[in-house]
Amino acid sequence: MTAKPAYPPGGTWFDTLKKSFTAVTVDATNDNAIPTSDFLEAAESLTTLFDVLGSVAFTPVKSDMSGNIKKVRDRQLAAPMESETLQDLVLNELKTKKHTAAEGLLWLVRGLDFTAQALRHNISNAGDELSVSFRAAYTNTLKPHHSFMVKPIFSAAMSATPYKKDFYAKLAEDPVQGQEQLNTWLRALERQVTVLKQFQSRKEAKW
Repeated sequence: MTAKPAYPPGGTWFDTLKKSFTAVTVDATNDNAIPTSDFLEAAESLTTLFDVLGSVAFTPVKSDMSGNIKKVRDRQLAAPMESETLQDLVLNELKTKKHTAAEGLLWLVRGLDFTAQALRHNISNAGDELSVSFRAAYTNTLKPHHSFMVKPIFSAAMSATPYKKDFYAKLAEDPVQGQEQLNTWLRALERQVTVLKQFQSRKEAKW
């Protein structure tokens, strides 16, 4: 039985997103500041990609990412005036000698980096199935930080990816349109991940 497409007739999965990373600004005039609300909405929208992947094995991956989004949002709700950008949120939380949201963002960025690397690898290596791309991305991003208890859970998800042709068919009716939108969205995601990784590597962003 063919899985139901994740998009409206004639559209793409990207049409279903509440917020796309392409709509999240990076303020180059203000130390590449990224607005907290927009980024969290885009990250929440990304988690529906794990539903498109279609295996219950991805439930822990989606749950982990959603939990980290909540940690950041909880801090934003607790101190909205100090949390308008992700960078301000982290620095202001660290001043309170706490790092719940900062750590949540660190793990969220790792999860987003994992997703971005998996998709980029698959686009760049046309002959590779998704399982190969996701496994390579996991090795590069999350695996070094996971405990021996968590690694098998995520490894199971990497092996449960659908066939490449089935996955892309669920992203868009028109493969050319789907690839164009995927590339545009992915470039925006990669840029924001790069900005946040650079910020998180700074001394003042550590605890």
